[in-house]
Amino acid sequence: MNLPRILDFARNILQTAVNDGDVVVDATVGNGHDTLFLTKLVGSNGYVYGFDIQDAAIIKTNRRLETEELNKRTTLFQTGHEQLLKMIPIHDHQKITGAIFNLGYLPKGDKSIVTKPDTTIYAVEQLLTVMPKGGTIVLVVYHGHPEGMDERDALLQYVKNLDQENVHVLQYGFINQKNNPPFILALEKK
Repeated sequence: MNLPRILDFARNILQTAVNDGDVVVDATVGNGHDTLFLTKLVGSNGYVYGFDIQDAAIIKTNRRLETEELNKRTTLFQTGHEQLLKMIPIHDHQKITGAIFNLGYLPKGDKSIVTKPDTTIYAVEQLLTVMPKGGTIVLVVYHGHPEGMDERDALLQYVKNLDQENVHVLQYGFINQKNNPPFILALEKK
């Protein structure tokens, strides 16, 4: 396939926005795949802040980072991403050049624990407040469950109303696949 798959496309966007030495956010660490990717992307001079409300996600991500010996340039918080500006040291706020959200529920986890539109939107608003020009947020929207559909609708409404003078918004997804395939919303601060 020549068209990038959803997660590959998300990572391509982040590779363009994030440089060695930057500060980035994994707003939903899940199983740690994106956290590991981001930690490698920012290099030895950068830093990653990760968030997840589930203990299992934090433990699994920590193990993944320790295995690669990358845990020294990452801080994981077992709290919701809506707390990000309270948890990330203020001296790093304006250094945040990238963030990723994988919305929905933890793969192979408790499917009753899902991301919520109000906390996700609040986290995005916080990031847009502090990010420098060119700062990029990638939201991978999994909407194949009832709560995911609610979150999808709220996010689409929110991003459509962002001022185009301040933020570019891109939607990327495959529209002829069955079972509500995930799609990307990418926001770039102008």
